Amino acid sequence: MNKIEAMKARHSVRQYMDKKMSPEIIETLQNEINLCNKKSGLHIQLVTNEPKAFSGFMAHYGKFTGVKNYIAMIGEKTSDLDEKCGYYGEHLVLLAQQMGLNTCWVKMTYSKIEGVFQIEKGEKLVIVIAIGYGKTQGVPHKSKKASSVADCTGDLPNWYQRGIKAALLAPTAVNQQKFKLSRKGNQVKVKAGFGPCSKIDLGIVKYHFELGAGKDHFEWV
Repeated sequence: MNKIEAMKARHSVRQYMDKKMSPEIIETLQNEINLCNKKSGLHIQLVTNEPKAFSGFMAHYGKFTGVKNYIAMIGEKTSDLDEKCGYYGEHLVLLAQQMGLNTCWVKMTYSKIEGVFQIEKGEKLVIVIAIGYGKTQGVPHKSKKASSVADCTGDLPNWYQRGIKAALLAPTAVNQQKFKLSRKGNQVKVKAGFGPCSKIDLGIVKYHFELGAGKDHFEWV
């Protein structure tokens, strides 16, 4: 499947099968993580065959089972760190979907296990992404109307409409979809809502909008 198909097919999954990812899939993920780190300056790390982070009370509370692999979104403490983690993390999420894997963004309901990933001085762990073979494919989240998240007045170009539809498919914290898109000509602005994950959500929404609209049709302002 292509990225657009992956975006439509991908849903959050919290229960995973006891099935290992092949060395080829791990290598593909690691190679893409290396590219993302080079482009973004992040320090994203893939953790495999490590069940402890999702075996405690918080993971049980979050209804996670069988999680043994996850992507740690780590980077230097800058003002745009959360947004970059959302943007590049969603790129990896959709790649995983293309390879037949399932994922879930996880902010709180996991434990930090010492020694499984590195956080250098000046860096912080922002969020993790559970990854593996889900027991199900998940279910679609409920979406707001386009007019609730975007300026839909006037004659809207097709690329902008496609971008809005793609943005509404973006996973956001507690599915609140607290973002607002606006347009002036081919210039597009997206404003984050309020909340601890709002900037992460912003990065995810930007990635989705770019996929739907096509980067050649607009520019961010």
